[in-house]
Amino acid sequence: MTGPLHVRGSVVVPEAELAWRFSRSSGPGGQGVNTTDSRVELSFDLARTTALGGPALKARAAERLAARLVDGVITVTASEHRSQLRNREAARERLAALLRDAVAPPPKRRRPTKPSKGSVERRLSAKKHRSDLKRLRRTAD
Repeated sequence: MTGPLHVRGSVVVPEAELAWRFSRSSGPGGQGVNTTDSRVELSFDLARTTALGGPALKARAAERLAARLVDGVITVTASEHRSQLRNREAARERLAALLRDAVAPPPKRRRPTKPSKGSVERRLSAKKHRSDLKRLRRTAD
């Protein structure tokens, strides 16, 4: 559970760059809900990290996570489990997924294509056949 956060391939966030905060959860917990600090906040300083390698990955991540960043820091919370340990695991998984999506290379550009001549002809002949069929069903008033 503890240790570096593996994001993808060579991108690994060291434990020292992760900041944890714990508070009382409003979620499940039974009688102990008001006494145990089971809510977890995991913060990661994207602006000062050295884990993302080059500046290109850091810039890509900052651009994609811009709406979630507060002063260059991204925070993930978890409070759906009763135990702090399980909430810590959930927060780590969420942060890893966020960072994985943020540093992923952009998708390949789609090359525009035209329908083939044969497919255009088939589509038009099917439309013509359907039109003729409906025309033959009409009553001659």
